[in-house]
Amino acid sequence: MRFSNTLVEGQLIRRYKRFLADVRLANGEEMTVHCANPGSMLGLNTPYARAFISNSKNPKRKLPFSLELIEADGALVGVHTGRANALAEEAIKAGVIAPLNGYAQLSREVKYGANSRVDFLLQNDNRPPCFVEVKSVTLSRTSGLAEFPDSVSARAAKHMADLADEAHKGNRAVVLFVVQRADCVAFSPAIDIDPAYGAALEKAKAAGVEILCYGCAVSPEGITIKQAIPPA
Repeated sequence: MRFSNTLVEGQLIRRYKRFLADVRLANGEEMTVHCANPGSMLGLNTPYARAFISNSKNPKRKLPFSLELIEADGALVGVHTGRANALAEEAIKAGVIAPLNGYAQLSREVKYGANSRVDFLLQNDNRPPCFVEVKSVTLSRTSGLAEFPDSVSARAAKHMADLADEAHKGNRAVVLFVVQRADCVAFSPAIDIDPAYGAALEKAKAAGVEILCYGCAVSPEGITIKQAIPPA
């Protein structure tokens, strides 16, 4: 996934009210930008960290710029959680995620479960449908280890229960963790941050839900899913 416009480099001043961030540009100008990340962004809130923002060029938006990348521990991290689905779709269609190959149809945001929408429904003749829930991962507290979530997420736990229900029905159910950083070689649920999510993930796994994790190459030009990351 290439960014549609050239990103603007600056420094993160602060992130606040969940969806706002202040950024200082190279010319000294400061602006408030949209932060499309509902998590805590743990480890990514360091003042004066190198940051990159995108310009929507949409005159109707109150905040035309969005926070896209932050540098942490020498690695660029994609903090725009909305990009994870686009990255996953691109990789699935390109055959990069081998376990999800072989489906003729991909549908987005399909209603299922207990009043939920699954990110992708993959379908093909003579195969059970495959329900894919995508999670954007940015947290790394230990060198080389990606973790999710970075804050308590009841919604994420509910998604695991919905996937488990599909697995019980005989359908295929997958949770796909997209690690938007290139410095991680293993993945683990952050059980200490959200024990309920950790328990929901283990219960889903026991029900037959597949857990996939893939890392990304990240640069100011774009983000691309590259390789599978094993569990720690």
